[in-house]
Amino acid sequence: MKKILVVCGNGLGTSLMMEMAVKDVANKIGLVADIDHEDLSSASSSNADIWVAATDVATQLEAAGKQNIVSLKNIFDKASIEDQLKAFI
Repeated sequence: MKKILVVCGNGLGTSLMMEMAVKDVANKIGLVADIDHEDLSSASSSNADIWVAATDVATQLEAAGKQNIVSLKNIFDKASIEDQLKAFI
């Protein structure tokens, strides 16, 4: 099972909304995954198979050496989430 971490600056509202969208997309495409959310500072010491974040946070994750990042210009764009997730499965 893949682990997906949804990350935002504070680990509160934005990442929770993105987590719900990622769960909807994962169910739609049949991706079985453990999906959770957290803040950027916690993410630096966490491990995941796939990272999901808004573009600005995604850039910071990449700078921290994380790979397999779904970078979202619009956090509500489920089509973009789906396209990018499919690239990692």
